[in-house]
Amino acid sequence: MTRLLLVEDDANLCYIIRGGLEDMIGGYEIQTAADGEEGLRIWKTWKPDVIVSDIEMPVMDGYEMVRRIRETDERTPILFTSGRVSPKDVVKGYELGVNNYIKKPFLPEELHAHVTALLRLTQGRQAEAHETLFPIGRLYTFNSDHSTLLKADGEAETLTVREADLLRLLCENKGRVVRREVILSRLWNTEDDYFASRSLDVFVSRLRKLLAADESVQLKTVKGVGLQLVG
Repeated sequence: MTRLLLVEDDANLCYIIRGGLEDMIGGYEIQTAADGEEGLRIWKTWKPDVIVSDIEMPVMDGYEMVRRIRETDERTPILFTSGRVSPKDVVKGYELGVNNYIKKPFLPEELHAHVTALLRLTQGRQAEAHETLFPIGRLYTFNSDHSTLLKADGEAETLTVREADLLRLLCENKGRVVRREVILSRLWNTEDDYFASRSLDVFVSRLRKLLAADESVQLKTVKGVGLQLVG
């Protein structure tokens, strides 16, 4: 059963879409949100297979929600539903990482067809591009499946679950700054907890020590912003 997050501020339309999709053969497990901020909270904890979102919403619009999701999640397919399909709006959505559009009004059957095609396409790409080994600098390879940091001389260091999750997030965004609040949200399910923040500092120090043998590798702290893995 496909887990679908529906982000739509029109309660009547949301009810119609949800009811129509849940009646489809094979069915959907659906959670709904009335704005982008609520959609972000559900995405973080529920991890849907696909996101279907309106653009114009109160509190946080669809553009901002997608921007924040794509900071750490490039895989979950996202489909915009909107009456706004001018070239400018379409380009903006695709630049932020949206996978497709469907213009309002539409029938649940149309949305189902779009979602099915999108899942087939993106899941095929993900299967081809799934990475478990991440080269780091000249000396290291990180095996995320086994939470192991391998050195060129054959030595291996087993990481804790939290260390491995942090290193994978940094490897997936190598060369880019990952905001501190994004890391805390993904790994500790909070953005400003003091103890979680101090815990993150400890794990960063630990990873720096593990990577210290290769001078081409740097785990940088960008003050007031976040962390960046280079190498």
